[in-house]
Amino acid sequence: MFTADEFVTELRSVGITHVVSVPDSTLGEWYPALQESDDLSLIQVCREGEAWAVAAGLHLGGAAPVVLIQCTGLFESGDALRNAIHDYGLPLFGIIGYRSYLNQSSIPGDTARIFTEPILSAWQLDTVLIDTPDKKVRMAEHYRTCRAEERPGVALIAEGRA
Repeated sequence: MFTADEFVTELRSVGITHVVSVPDSTLGEWYPALQESDDLSLIQVCREGEAWAVAAGLHLGGAAPVVLIQCTGLFESGDALRNAIHDYGLPLFGIIGYRSYLNQSSIPGDTARIFTEPILSAWQLDTVLIDTPDKKVRMAEHYRTCRAEERPGVALIAEGRA
């Protein structure tokens, strides 16, 4: 959906300082551009639950982090997300790769598409779906809105393969 350079440019344009992530096959393609950026710090964690905790600490320290994970990692990280966003009330933002959304035949029978949006809804996260190139601008718009209103949010990025 985004090229690596487009993605970095978008993050920089809204003032993101840190990207806390566990790579997957699609999101991981952006890593070299993130690592080369002078304005962004890429922080790689071991598990997705750890990503929310690290982002929470960065936010409390005055940084502007985002969590960059795939939807299956979102499933794994639910309790950490709940603590950071709902118990502590932190306005964290996630960029979630929506596995196999554009090509469901890449993983026949994959249930990630069945559960992703209902789980985001259950966690009461304001979410925008970016599933076509013309919607790419919505990520930055949604981030700006969430920051201005000091509330959490998610940009759900459609992926074409697992």
